[in-house]
Amino acid sequence: MLYLFETEFPKNKSIFISLLRVLGIGKFNSILICKQLGFSRNFKIKNLSKEQVNKIIKIFEYLNLEVASDLKKLETLTLKKQILIKCYKGLRKLKGLPVRGQRTHTNSKTSKKLLKICLIFT
Repeated sequence: MLYLFETEFPKNKSIFISLLRVLGIGKFNSILICKQLGFSRNFKIKNLSKEQVNKIIKIFEYLNLEVASDLKKLETLTLKKQILIKCYKGLRKLKGLPVRGQRTHTNSKTSKKLLKICLIFT
């Protein structure tokens, strides 16, 4: 098993599929990374050398991709900022209600129940 960017890459999978497991990397970025390294989509993780692994890390730094913990931190910071400035999205998120204009009369009852449970235990 190869461990990069806080995710484990299984040895029998291809690089293209394994890169999709990293939080913040989609199909486009996975294809882009494979092309820049000169790998085919079917190139297996078990065939990688240490030099090639270092190249993968350098490409991530070069492309300035925010992945894994950096992306999670960014999401939490934006949510805290929205709550701090009391924007609509932040307040709805704080109350546990739908943020993007969904109906609440008949739907989203489970989120309301979960909010009540969370308030009881805190």
